[in-house]
Amino acid sequence: MNNAMFSSLNQSKLSFTSFSNPLPRKHSSFNALKFSPLPIIQNSQKGLNFDTTSQKPLHISSIESFSFSRKTQQEKPVTVCNAYEADRSRPLDINVELPDDQAAQKIKIGMYFATWWALNVVFNIYNKKVLNAFPYPWLTSTLSLACGSLMMLISWATRIADAPKTDFEFWKTLFPVAVAHTIGHVAATVSMSKVAVSFTHIIKSGEPAFSVLVSKFLLGDTFPLPVYLSLLPIIGGCALSAVTELNFNMTGFMGAMISNLAFVFRNIFSKKGMSGKSVSGMNYYACLSMLSLLILTPFAIAVEGPQMWAAGWQNALAQIGPNFVCQKTLNVKGRYAKWVAAQSIFYHLYNQVSYMSLDQISPLTFSIGNTMKRISVIVSSIIIFHTPVQPVNALGAAIAILGTFLYSQVYSHLHVI
Repeated sequence: MNNAMFSSLNQSKLSFTSFSNPLPRKHSSFNALKFSPLPIIQNSQKGLNFDTTSQKPLHISSIESFSFSRKTQQEKPVTVCNAYEADRSRPLDINVELPDDQAAQKIKIGMYFATWWALNVVFNIYNKKVLNAFPYPWLTSTLSLACGSLMMLISWATRIADAPKTDFEFWKTLFPVAVAHTIGHVAATVSMSKVAVSFTHIIKSGEPAFSVLVSKFLLGDTFPLPVYLSLLPIIGGCALSAVTELNFNMTGFMGAMISNLAFVFRNIFSKKGMSGKSVSGMNYYACLSMLSLLILTPFAIAVEGPQMWAAGWQNALAQIGPNFVCQKTLNVKGRYAKWVAAQSIFYHLYNQVSYMSLDQISPLTFSIGNTMKRISVIVSSIIIFHTPVQPVNALGAAIAILGTFLYSQVYSHLHVI
């Protein structure tokens, strides 16, 4: 047999409706031909002989006008069948992530993290200013969610951003995420209303420990021993900072701890909810803010309420002094309004960017990035608010941060993330 196979049989003309077995077995010099979906490489060798004892399947590249007839080649075109052994097929074209693509992805995630951390620093500064003047964390938390929801509704209405296509199943999956987000948001705000920003974030740097423990005992995940060992300095550093904190407050401490646990569940549920969904990280957080606002608003009214907010506002103005003039009052109101607007806007923006990061990484990587950002928040808040820090307290914070670094290095080395 050469490059061409010439078929002529003493049978009536046959036509094929299926290509599953185009050659009858009793007329084949080899077992049933098998067809490959792979692209074909034409065989250019001369005088190719087929070994009928070969166990490798043969593949026919094309069949055109394939029929059996007594007519000669001049009367009817003869089908040309080029065959090759299966191991000579060309491999599939697959999308291989090149080193340049990997580097670009790392740069993209790095930019997300840097923006996320910078926005978070600004938010914490304005949030603490608002809470110092008006210590009502439930209202402050509600205003943050309301501002973000309004921003996204305007963006969708003006086509600045494409509105997500959602259904009932999406909102059903989002509900537990919204509950965890609401609890974590309020708990963190309560903590910052009672203690220094630096102390809240030192305690919240223990989030990786909560992430690992929740993943192990509730999700059944297992981790290598170095991962558990890396959690020891995190836990120890947070404990040392709490013991030596000058302005320790149990409500502030418990608020930070509850926030840690709630945000771990939020991140895990979010990653599961975002998997297989067409909703982007930005729109996902927008929907999360709106649902959280609906959940939080009745609780904020029940816990604090308009009467308490009005009394607190009058008390804030009274702290200016008995001899203040109208212009000064207006200045204070205007300044406070700017603080509230700033903390609400930056709260939404930093969370939106964080969810854009979560869209690209795992929940544990997200927890690491969330912890590393606390270094900048702790340092900046100490400088801006002149927070007194004892050497032992600073040592505890350094140990906790070092533990977080070791934790991230362990995961990077073991390729767990």
